[in-house]
Amino acid sequence: MVQTMERTQAVEVATAGADATTQKTLIEAIHETLRDAMRADERVVLLGEDVGRRGGVFRVTAGFLDEFGDARVIDTPLAESQIIGTAIGMALNGLRPVAEIQFLDFIHPAMDQIMNEAARLRYRSNNDWSCPMVIRVPYGGGVHGALYHSQSIEAVFVHTPGLKIVAPATPADAKGLLRTALRDEDPVLYLEHKRMYRLIKGPVPGGDHEVPLGKARLVREGTDATIVTYGMMVHEAEKAAAEVAADTGASVEILDLRSLKPLDEAAIVASAKKTGKALVVTEANRLCSVASEVAAVIAEEAFTHLDAPVMRLAAPDVPAMPFSPPLEHAFMVDAAKIGAALRRLLAY
Repeated sequence: MVQTMERTQAVEVATAGADATTQKTLIEAIHETLRDAMRADERVVLLGEDVGRRGGVFRVTAGFLDEFGDARVIDTPLAESQIIGTAIGMALNGLRPVAEIQFLDFIHPAMDQIMNEAARLRYRSNNDWSCPMVIRVPYGGGVHGALYHSQSIEAVFVHTPGLKIVAPATPADAKGLLRTALRDEDPVLYLEHKRMYRLIKGPVPGGDHEVPLGKARLVREGTDATIVTYGMMVHEAEKAAAEVAADTGASVEILDLRSLKPLDEAAIVASAKKTGKALVVTEANRLCSVASEVAAVIAEEAFTHLDAPVMRLAAPDVPAMPFSPPLEHAFMVDAAKIGAALRRLLAY
């Protein structure tokens, strides 16, 4: 394994001359992007619980141990703080670690390492050091995971300076954002909605496809109202917008944030000004959420263009997602709830 203190070299992903767009699931896009990065750059190493012999709890890294060996695909103890601490040490010694936390719910023991060490290394070293690492984390509900397997606590990390945070909603963005994250010189929290892994399928460009951090994606153009969201909620919003358009003729714009930090404030404000009405949707709890920040940006920067108050739709502020299927359904934000909120907004 090549170990070097040089941290400026980009991770070059092998393309094998393949530039064609192909249909893939979200999990296939992540798997192939990681594999290609490891083939192209020996500095890229994986570590986490069961990422080796089992291939990860969701099989994202299946086959990697056999191909790359246990020096680059490392099964760790069940100790999240140790996983991230080790990854930080690797990054400081010239490697490009990809650390997996099995579920976002399990990340709490590693918060000190992430928030006080990785996120602040560049600042505390007066820019002498950076911490190029990717933290892969499955998040989100709707999979009957209940407590400890369904949380969406991304807002905690969005509040931490020094971290970059992305949440792809499509296989194409899963590839593009991961490639960009692997090349970034700062720590990137890469959120993978577990319900989307095999449910969502779409075209993925071949070759050197990248998506810049901090750039939202216009999913659907519209003139009457804007929905701003990310992750699995993009797909629920698309269903809701189509249903409302069919019933009322309303033209609904949808903006997929893709990057939660940095946030594409320019795209958010431009869309809100264009339509005059904004609904911000998140699967997380409502209080102090990403939706709260987006709503605040719109209120500050687009107030005189609005024809209605900015609306937020989020999960209820209860301690955890229930295991009971009816209660889980009541907790989750879905197309029906988005549609109902959209109709209220359009009625102003």
